[in-house]
Amino acid sequence: MPPPTLALRCPPTALPQGREVRPYSGLHTPPVKKEGIGRPLRFSIPRENKVVEGIEDAIHRMGIRDIKIFPSALFPVHEHLIPYIEDGTISWIEGSLNGPLGRFASEGGLLPHPVVLRTHGGRTRAIEAGDVVIDVAFLAASAADPAGNMTGAVGPSAFGAAGFAFADAWYARKVVVVTDNIVPYPCTPISIPSTCVDVVAKVDRIGDPEGIGWGTTQITRDPRMLMVARRVIKVLEAAGYLKNGFSFQAGAGGTSLAVVKFLGDYFKERGLVASFAMGGTTGYVVRMLDEGTLQAILDAQAFDLKAIESLTKNPNHMEVSHHHFGNPHTGGAITHQQTACFLGATEIDVDFNVNVNTHSDGYLLHGTGGHTDAAVGSEVTIITAPLIRGRIPVIRERVTTITTPGEAVDVVVTDHGVAVNPRREDLLKSLKKTDLPVVDIEDLKRKALSLVGKTIEPKLGDEVIAVVEYRTGEILDSVFRVLK
Repeated sequence: MPPPTLALRCPPTALPQGREVRPYSGLHTPPVKKEGIGRPLRFSIPRENKVVEGIEDAIHRMGIRDIKIFPSALFPVHEHLIPYIEDGTISWIEGSLNGPLGRFASEGGLLPHPVVLRTHGGRTRAIEAGDVVIDVAFLAASAADPAGNMTGAVGPSAFGAAGFAFADAWYARKVVVVTDNIVPYPCTPISIPSTCVDVVAKVDRIGDPEGIGWGTTQITRDPRMLMVARRVIKVLEAAGYLKNGFSFQAGAGGTSLAVVKFLGDYFKERGLVASFAMGGTTGYVVRMLDEGTLQAILDAQAFDLKAIESLTKNPNHMEVSHHHFGNPHTGGAITHQQTACFLGATEIDVDFNVNVNTHSDGYLLHGTGGHTDAAVGSEVTIITAPLIRGRIPVIRERVTTITTPGEAVDVVVTDHGVAVNPRREDLLKSLKKTDLPVVDIEDLKRKALSLVGKTIEPKLGDEVIAVVEYRTGEILDSVFRVLK
């Protein structure tokens, strides 16, 4: 259910006999009038690349300029948006950037306003609080009926849980469902109900399910990182967390996947059952559910095809919204019920601050996701990383960009040792009783420097190209233009 607030737009005051179903060409007539609007139009757009491409092409042909787009994140498949930034169609992006778009923005790519980076929970908070007013929300659906009931769980282009879409559907002024699969009424299952939908648009294809892996959804084969994953299990065991009722969230990186695999093995060997896992969901989490070592999956996003299949087959695999997942202004966010999370990093500093947005050269190449939401909410937060990547130290004096503040991080596990935040004296005491190589994080920094020599600092200008917004709305850090 949506939160009780006067800002809710559902149900819309339109089309009492049903929704308007348009062919894709019908989107050339905008669902909102552009005349008389004294500010840029803000559109929320889905991740499905075919839908994004079609929407932006149509907006460009209609001559609408100076628009704000509000995606959860943009990926390498969205590189085609760059010409629309260059010609002024898009003037503002509020959402994470990955790959080419991040590199383009980092080099001062003509965006007149800084990109705003938010967590999944922070994005829903911004919508609910009115910090962001969405004029038109385009929601991709793998199936929808003519009335507007929609889902991402079934159909030829199924992508799984539609966790990103809920807040947009609740609060946008107009909601357009875009699908390649119109089904008879009622669409089942229903993720977003027809009461929140104004227009249903039919397209040829919304995207390719084979490309559903937005993250690095292959388990690591690096012996160093497999060792790190095993150390995470030892940390959790030594601290007394691995027991019936344990709950967790894992990232989509290769090391996090290895942790989930080893966690499943541990619980199976000992006859233990975890209570729930919070998705993004992978096949390794699904395996635990199928084997009976996990009672439930709460899923806001699928990271692979096994996660998509499980959502429709297992009643204990449940779809949830990112509002439910991590909105800090709710009283019942799932993240605050989690025992543990294990997450990655591009950089970690001696104050346990974590960077996942930029590389050490300053380039903005990765999204925030639910990193900070999970870290703040979980009882224990573990960051996994190699000590160095190539010739670049991961543990350093100061991170290039703060994504997750150090006060939310409890343990850093690397291939050269395990560092515990001094705030967690209980964990430090427990881990020192084991054979784990527990070291001070300053020692890890010095070890990294001894292996690579002097660190090379990024060459940055004074122009702010992005800001990192904390999940509760404060500006946590700024990202500066990279000087070539």
